[in-house]
Amino acid sequence: MLTNRQLLILQVTVDDFIDTAQPVGSRQLSKKEEVPFSPATIRNEMADLEEMGFLEKTHTSSGRVPSQKGYRYNVDNMLTPQRISQSEIKQIRSIFEERKVETEQIIRKSAEIISELTNYTSIMLGLDVRKHRVKRFSIVPLSSDSAVAIIVTDSGHVENRLFSIPENFQASDIERMINLINERLVGVYLHELPAMLEAVTLNVLQQNNGRLNHLFGSLNQAMTIEHEDKVYYGGKLQILNQPEFNDVEKARSIMNWMDHVNQIPGIFHLDKKGIQIRIGSENNDLAMEGCSVITASYGIGEEQVGSIAIIGPTRMDYRRVVSLLDVMSSDLSRELSKILHGHQG
Repeated sequence: MLTNRQLLILQVTVDDFIDTAQPVGSRQLSKKEEVPFSPATIRNEMADLEEMGFLEKTHTSSGRVPSQKGYRYNVDNMLTPQRISQSEIKQIRSIFEERKVETEQIIRKSAEIISELTNYTSIMLGLDVRKHRVKRFSIVPLSSDSAVAIIVTDSGHVENRLFSIPENFQASDIERMINLINERLVGVYLHELPAMLEAVTLNVLQQNNGRLNHLFGSLNQAMTIEHEDKVYYGGKLQILNQPEFNDVEKARSIMNWMDHVNQIPGIFHLDKKGIQIRIGSENNDLAMEGCSVITASYGIGEEQVGSIAIIGPTRMDYRRVVSLLDVMSSDLSRELSKILHGHQG
């Protein structure tokens, strides 16, 4: 259990190091008005905090820096939200003023703005397309032997599939096909679409409608819906502006990590709501040992549909990032719900 004096010294050391990226010495702490202790007292307390594993000495100076344990203690016990200015809230809300119907555009813009506001790299995991429901299905013939199927979902997401039209098909055949599909498939989840389409095809086959059957068979082949995690970056190179990444190896390692999109979903706590903070080795990845990752989920109603992550050095400004993410995730949830209900209306 830390004493009040140790708590204060740890807090001020963490804050000072976040601000300056320079090891913190007892003399500079003694000059701060919130620290009413002599350099000797501070030095003793810092030595004790080092012994307990909350601070560590750097090789290059007599000052100390917070250890991973020190940051973790600070985050768990001493983190108070930072007040976000009206102009920053306005900047976040500007994302939604353009009334873009495509959720992807909103998510991409959110990634850019949160990166600008924090000066760190942001990664957004977009809505899993499989969670979209079919709102409208149309087919546009392109030539005598090909057409494109257009699926519009309830969140404004659009999927296009090119398929071939067997010979001698009339516009009326395509019309009947569209009507059949819209009758049966509006409202189903996108990932259920291929199976449901197959059921409709079987039905057509049983009614012994040979012509339509060929058409459905061709569309069916084109209709696999891939599941992929949509990953959007904001300020991918921002992290390199932090002094920790002046080290070329560290910089290369983190850039390499970001280029492997399949690893990215692993940093998100997809099963947890609210804000989650992982520091250094808690990320379970060697490339991420010098980094902290703060994640927040956003959702539509009760359903969590995506996540935002901010990646910075372990020396990141946790208070500020947590406060900004809080505003961003709740605004995003609210706006996406509006869009969704607008599309359903």
